Amino acid sequence: MKKISYLSLLFLLFCLNSYTQILDPVKWETSVKKISETEFDLISTATIEDGWHLYSQNIAENGPVPTSFSFKDAGNKFTLIGKPSEDKGHTEFDKIFEMDIKYFEKKAEFKQRIKLASIDPLVITGSVEYMACD
Repeated sequence: MKKISYLSLLFLLFCLNSYTQILDPVKWETSVKKISETEFDLISTATIEDGWHLYSQNIAENGPVPTSFSFKDAGNKFTLIGKPSEDKGHTEFDKIFEMDIKYFEKKAEFKQRIKLASIDPLVITGSVEYMACD
């Protein structure tokens, strides 16, 4: 009887573990493109696994979580010029959210232009919040 109990417990733990794995269907890469002596584009490229899509930055209220970027500026060393731009993507009516929603498949590129306050070297850190669905 104890063997059955241990096997049941082991099986239950295995099943719970398989449901708690975090999926990571979007991989991010960053790069910088020089525009002028003081202006640069910060480029964030998302590579999206087959069968998944990443939502746009421009999503209406009560929709899925839009992609958003934040950049940390320690010491006012740069300023953001406008908002991040994004690729064209696809727009479709979503039955769950009952609205048109823009999303990306396979790959998406976002660009944020910045202007440096000086030509001194600096490190820019940032983060991205997004939602991906299959």
